[in-house]
Parts: sequence; structure tokens; C-alpha cells
Amino acid sequence: MSIAEIIFWVSAALIVYPYAVFPALVYLRGLLFPRPFRSAPVTPSVSMVMSVYNEENDILARLENIRQIDYPAGRFEVVIASDGSTDRTNEILQQYANDPDLGVPLTVLLLDRVGKAQALNAAVAQAGGEILVFTDANSLFAPDAVRKLVEPFADRAVGGVAGNQVYRSSKKNNLSESGEKSYWNFDRTLKTWESRAGNVISATGSIYAVRRELVTPIIDGVTDDFYTSTAVIEQGYRLVFAPEAVSVEGVTPDAEKEFRRKVRIITRGLRAVAARRGLLNPFRYGFYAVQLFSHKVARRLVVFPLITAFISNLFLLQSGLFYVLAAAAQIAFYAAALLGFFARRSSRKILKPVKIPFFFALVNAASLVAAVNILRGNQIASWVPHRAQKAGAAAAVASAAAGSGSETEDFD
Repeated sequence: MSIAEIIFWVSAALIVYPYAVFPALVYLRGLLFPRPFRSAPVTPSVSMVMSVYNEENDILARLENIRQIDYPAGRFEVVIASDGSTDRTNEILQQYANDPDLGVPLTVLLLDRVGKAQALNAAVAQAGGEILVFTDANSLFAPDAVRKLVEPFADRAVGGVAGNQVYRSSKKNNLSESGEKSYWNFDRTLKTWESRAGNVISATGSIYAVRRELVTPIIDGVTDDFYTSTAVIEQGYRLVFAPEAVSVEGVTPDAEKEFRRKVRIITRGLRAVAARRGLLNPFRYGFYAVQLFSHKVARRLVVFPLITAFISNLFLLQSGLFYVLAAAAQIAFYAAALLGFFARRSSRKILKPVKIPFFFALVNAASLVAAVNILRGNQIASWVPHRAQKAGAAAAVASAAAGSGSETEDFD
């Protein structure tokens, strides 16, 4: 076997593993060695905490949504840290903090611009609940989301619970939105299997909860949801999935903004894995270490075997029909992604066949930029959020809640 063939087949294995072999391993582990956990309608004291920055377009809907959350009076509070907001966010927050009709104690922290990690740390320091629920300003909870999110804490072995983020559909022909939903449909299924097998890898920032005593200070330059939720695993507790705890949010409005968001998330995500690198030790953390490496390292760096598979394939065109067909398949796939880029705002009929190639290429291009950021030591501690419009948000929450976790049409 030539060097080019070795490179090609190793690259192919590294591409297939995170998307096919790893999910199959998780499914089989959950099927053969399930680890159930106890859920019950418990009502521990809960503090919802969030960091916001220039969220005047979203914070009003978020506060009204908080008003509708069904949780016992006196057992629920909200702490919001404004990270140096310069628009009307602070004014709106203070108005609601002084509104007795809100029905929930609201503490507002007006900070200088310190970055999301330090703003969240400040909010956590003010929170008094036994359970801390983390969320974002652009997320909207189903009325029973908090109740469903805390039910697994009836099991003392559970230290954290990942909720079910659902994407609200827009009426626009948005190729990035379509690809994002398909990706998160796959990830939702994977979370269900992971939870059945023992632990989900990490939580999503839109909705998750952690026991107060297990929350550790967040460091700068990492994804806060990953860093906070994986502290649960590090301290010997379980992190499980609650699909009925639904949070709805919109997708990033266009591919360019989605690309920048992915670069930020993957850059901070790789830094977070490096910060929690002890969790990659299989002798201490068992199958979870395999999950973490497969999902957060192998999948995020699959861009490199994609590149080596394509280049090595070009050197093998004279080695048989198989390699000719493999090269043709790769070229067709990337051509479809390129077509998707140029036609991303065209009709849905044109976009459907290319949505997966387009989104796959977008994510892996972002991964490549993120890897360069890591190698160059670039750190992203703060940013300006890009938010989708909130039209029809209340209906989306109701629809998602009624659908047992299936989306208004989809999931994060």
C-alpha cells in the first residue's frame, strides 16, 4: 500500500468515525448497559441566571416569558447581569426589577464591560437557589420548562441537567437555518442516547441547570455552558438530558453571521476542552472520555482529514476506478456546497438538495479558522450578539411544549 493510500484510508476513517461509528457506540452502550436515573416532581429553590449585552430587542420578550414560568412562589428568583450594555437594556431591566407584578424576585447587576464569563460569575455570586438555571436573553422557556428541568435532581447522583433547545422556524428561505436544524436534530438524538448511556457530553447555553455547590467560576475565553456543565462530571456527578424541558430561540439570520458565530463557538469550545482536558482520561472518566474526545475534538477537527482525504485522493486517480469515483463524489459534494453558497437566498426547491453539503462545509470552514485562532493564541472573551427577530415567539413556545420536545420544527 502506498503512502497516498495510507493517508487516504486513515483520513476516511477519521471522517467516518465521529459521524457514524461514535453515535453507534453510544447507542449500543445505552442499549446494552443503560444507566437510568430517577425523576420526580421536586421543587427545590431555583435561581435563573443570565448575562446580557445590548439586548433591547430581546430582553422585553424574555422578561415577559419569565412572568409566565410555572414554578412555586417563593422558590424561584432571577438574577441578570448586564455586561456593560449601552442601549436600552439597563433601562428595561430596572423597570422590571421595580415591577411588583412581575411575580418573581429580579436582581439586576449593572456592570462595566467585563465579558460574559465574569458577568455570569457575578450573577452566580448573587444567586441563592439550590439549583441554578442558566439561559440566554434570546431564549424563551415553555411554561413548565423549569419544573421539567429540575425533576432529575430527585436523583442525588445527578448534578446537572441539559434542557432541550428548540429552533423556531422562520418564513425565509434561509439555507443556514435549514442546515442548522438538520444538524441539531441529529444532536438531539445523540443527547438522548448519551443520557441513557450515562452522561450527555455538555449542556446547551439556552437551558441547563446545575446544583449550586457544583458550579465553579468560569474562566475567560471558553464556552461557558460547556465549562460549567462539565464541572458536574469532573466532580463525580451525572449530567443528563431532560427533553421535556423546552427552550425556544431563533436561528442566526444568514450564513455570514452564522459562520462568524461558529468560529466563535468552536474557538471557545476548543479552549474549554483544553481547560477540562483531565476529562479526556478514560482511566478516570471511562466512556465519558471517549464521548468527549469523539464529539468535541474529533468532530470539530474533522476538517483536517477532509483536506488530506481530498489531496491524497488526487494522487490515487491512476490506482483504480474506486479512487476515481471517490474523487468525483468529493468534488460533487463540494460543488453542491458552493452552489448552496451562491444560491443560499434562492427558492427552497433549489436549496433542499444542497443544504447538508453547504452547512457541513460552513461548519468545517469555521473549524479551520477556529483551529488557526487556537494556534495563534487568539482569545474571544466578549462579542456583539446577532439576534434573529422574535415574531411569533409565544406561539413557538406553546407549539414546542405541546410537541414533547419536537421542534416548532427543530432542536439545538
